[in-house]
Amino acid sequence: MRLVLASNNAKKLKELRALLHDLPLALVAQGELGIAEAEEPHLTFIENALAKARHAAAACGGAAIADDSGLCVDALGGAPGVVSSHYAGELPASAAADREARRALQDAANNTRLLQALQGHPEPASRRAAFVSTLVAVRHAQDPQPLVAVGRWPGQILAAPRGAEGFGYDPLMFIPELGHTVAELPAEVKNVHSHRARAVAQLRTLLQEAWGL
Repeated sequence: MRLVLASNNAKKLKELRALLHDLPLALVAQGELGIAEAEEPHLTFIENALAKARHAAAACGGAAIADDSGLCVDALGGAPGVVSSHYAGELPASAAADREARRALQDAANNTRLLQALQGHPEPASRRAAFVSTLVAVRHAQDPQPLVAVGRWPGQILAAPRGAEGFGYDPLMFIPELGHTVAELPAEVKNVHSHRARAVAQLRTLLQEAWGL
């Protein structure tokens, strides 16, 4: 079964493919089909994920899955939240020659902005945070029964980045029980513990029960 991912993030596609590899699914990025990204005007992860999934499903004429995820920091009232991917403001297309290079620059700017926002919160206890992933899958654009799964991965924000793996806020997100930042974890470890892995575990059950996969 083909399932269109409503994202053009290559690293997210790779991660989801690894997490869903044992299901009879062919996961395809929407960009491979010429589908433009949807607007994300909502205040919650679930509303944005549903909007993106329906948009991709309408464009491809079939099933689609969307992930809306981000970092929620307690001391910042849940921010960056749904604007996690552009917390420092959107970088112009001219900032880098290609999408991945621009993404790396955006990640660095977002991390700097987060550290600035937390300057008045030096203690680890005041830097509690969680990565949140909301996955929504629809069989078609008008599907009245979207499958919804939510995963949370708690940790705390460090004062300086550590590690070179992953993307986004991974270098700042320290996981106490693992003793490392997310960016210090190999992919096979991250794919077991991550917020997206937790959401996928829920979604897997829903796909088997509701879609018969």
